[in-house]
Amino acid sequence: MLAHQQQHITLPEGSIEKQTTTLNVGPTHPATHGVFQNIMELDGERIVSTEQTVGYIHRAFEKLAERRPLNQITPITDRLNYCSSPINNMGWHLTCEKFLGVETPKRVDYLRVIIMELARISDHLICNSIVGVDTGAYTGFLYVMQYRELIYEIYEEVCGSRLTTNIGRIGGFERNFTNTAFTKLEKFLVEYPKVLKEFENLFTRNRIFMERTIGGGAISAERALNYGFTGPNLRAAGVDYDVRVHQPYSSYQDFDFTIPVGKTGDNYDRFLVRNQEMWQSLSIIEQAYKKVQEFKGTDAEIFHADVPEYYLPKKEDVYTKMESLIWHFKIVMGEVDMPKGEIYNAVEGGNGELGFYLVSDGGRTPFRLHFRRPCFIYYQAYPELITGGMLSDAIVTMSSLNLIAGELDA
Repeated sequence: MLAHQQQHITLPEGSIEKQTTTLNVGPTHPATHGVFQNIMELDGERIVSTEQTVGYIHRAFEKLAERRPLNQITPITDRLNYCSSPINNMGWHLTCEKFLGVETPKRVDYLRVIIMELARISDHLICNSIVGVDTGAYTGFLYVMQYRELIYEIYEEVCGSRLTTNIGRIGGFERNFTNTAFTKLEKFLVEYPKVLKEFENLFTRNRIFMERTIGGGAISAERALNYGFTGPNLRAAGVDYDVRVHQPYSSYQDFDFTIPVGKTGDNYDRFLVRNQEMWQSLSIIEQAYKKVQEFKGTDAEIFHADVPEYYLPKKEDVYTKMESLIWHFKIVMGEVDMPKGEIYNAVEGGNGELGFYLVSDGGRTPFRLHFRRPCFIYYQAYPELITGGMLSDAIVTMSSLNLIAGELDA
């Protein structure tokens, strides 16, 4: 027998021989952006089929919430989509306020809008620059990350944290915004538009980038709706659904902005939609900042609603006033009863509709809490988007869907 024939031994039928290659992408693969697994069957470099596994970093958030008072659930929400933690925090606070009947002052709404839109920019900035990295262009990522740092500095001025922010409280913020926070915000509003324009110039009409992304991971509007897509991934398919417009919260109805939509629902359209959303977010922040500056005198000192049952009193009052001491004790020890009932409330998260379904039996902690996590829905569609395509395109599709494992597994 010839030497080259000995290398290719044909096994009998029914044995382990097969025509495809099995490849594990994840759970510890550098391209998965988190801990989740894809078992792919490849014919050469083309994907024949794929099966996903979730739950590697499941932390039982919803179960944990059943043993915590409302204010102690906020740090859990940080750890969903940690690229835009403040939106998760605000979404939870808005849900609690709606359920408890708390009315927040306009100034609080506008300050929240500023923080939420900064978080959206931070989220999209990371997603789009990583799509660039996965197509072979590192420059954009290194360039825009300097401005994520500036956003984090603004968070730090407001709440002391950067990534998992735990920002704000039920009823408003834990403290008023400092002059330094506003100075850094002004710096961001002046500098970031030029950087974003340059980032777009690097990618939008770049021949290599276009060829790597156009047509990859495409989904029709109908299929996207069937799966339950929301956010930039649905808008890229041509559906103009945005929670901020369709069910306004935090006074979003006071702002003038448009909803960018794509046509094909592919990786390129998702990239373009997120870029356009950053421009819209900049416009919203500028409008909100102007509105905040219009408050004068004592109105400019308002940063929370007057709800002593849920909002911690000032520390100096706790030391000197009996009533404040009692409220402080009751809130910290989780001794405030909730009304009976259930509620669903959603916000427009960095990835789409982030919903909170809260059921209360009248106790001090939720009877049941469920998070509507956009990434969990996108990941179900992932095999359909990549089957028949190339392995390298599957990685770009994963990035452009912005799959975040913390949100996926909760």
